[in-house]
Amino acid sequence: MRLAPDPAAPEGTSRLAPERRRGRGAVSNATGRFEGQQREAVHDGWEIEEELPVLRTEVTLEAPRSLITYNRSPDLPFDRSINPYRGCEHGCIYCFARPSHAYLGLSPGLDFETRLVARPEAPEVLARELSAKKYRVAPIAIGTNTDPYQPIEKRHGVMRACLEVLRDFRHPVAIVTKGTLILRDLDLLSEMAAQGLVRVGLSLTTLDPAVSRAMEPRVPGPQQRLAVIRGLAEAGVPVRVMTSPVVPGLTDHELEALLEAGADAGATAASWIMLRLPREVSPLFVEWLEERFPDRAARVMSRVREMHGGQDYDAQWGRRMRGTGPYAEMIGKRFKLAVKRLGLDTAQPELRSDLFRVPPRAGDQMDLFG
Repeated sequence: MRLAPDPAAPEGTSRLAPERRRGRGAVSNATGRFEGQQREAVHDGWEIEEELPVLRTEVTLEAPRSLITYNRSPDLPFDRSINPYRGCEHGCIYCFARPSHAYLGLSPGLDFETRLVARPEAPEVLARELSAKKYRVAPIAIGTNTDPYQPIEKRHGVMRACLEVLRDFRHPVAIVTKGTLILRDLDLLSEMAAQGLVRVGLSLTTLDPAVSRAMEPRVPGPQQRLAVIRGLAEAGVPVRVMTSPVVPGLTDHELEALLEAGADAGATAASWIMLRLPREVSPLFVEWLEERFPDRAARVMSRVREMHGGQDYDAQWGRRMRGTGPYAEMIGKRFKLAVKRLGLDTAQPELRSDLFRVPPRAGDQMDLFG
């Protein structure tokens, strides 16, 4: 069975041998929670040694019936978002979007970062939804689930095409990414920024290249991400440095240094979120931590549980993003002091919604008196 555990991996687990998952974040590929059957590898009985292949990225195409997703979460600063892709090749082990892959009948583990879905018809669907008479404009968020500038965007270009639609409709958009590919779209972004229609959040988790490579295996390194902040800022695009997630006992000591590096690169605002481990993310993170940082694993998880009432995660609004207790309060105070000192404590300007218009389509009759 594809992505089944290896005979070389620990018995009774869904882990893959390290040589098969080079450049990947997750250690295992447990069956999704909605599946009726579990898959387990067994020896076939033949005394023949086989070299199993390294995992490769597979991309399937999906024709979405709708694209804009709405939410009513009181702790999110947006009420709608779009996703050009499902799954994310960046492979960040802490990604809170991993559980969404279970809805596709796939594993939130290695499937999430190797079995991806591109949505090439997304731009057309987006244009149709924005053109609907009942549509009411408000900023659309992109990148809040999976990264729109992950490596497969270079080939498929779904994000750029969606951005062109938003530009044509003069629609406000807030983008979150770790990808350097966003600099390819500076022509669109700078044009939209001049009209107050776009802002970008750039996630910077650590300045340590080794920690970054282990935790976010296919994400551009820290210095490359700082270069992205610089490139966006120089093009007039408002940029926020996002020190997210803060990982207790692993990256928390870097908080002030991350904010300072972001400010030096041109960021004008900042934000932070504590490590979140919903559903399958918790066991995936723990087994990764035990393999990559065994000397820190107990300390990290002790801090996490301290902030969530003894549990790995608390999904309650108002608590899920930051946690509670002395440690969470200390991180919040450190952040507040640092952003004030660095001049990052001002809110980014509101995106404009008053410029929105449905552009004329080919064949439309123009208003002679407009």
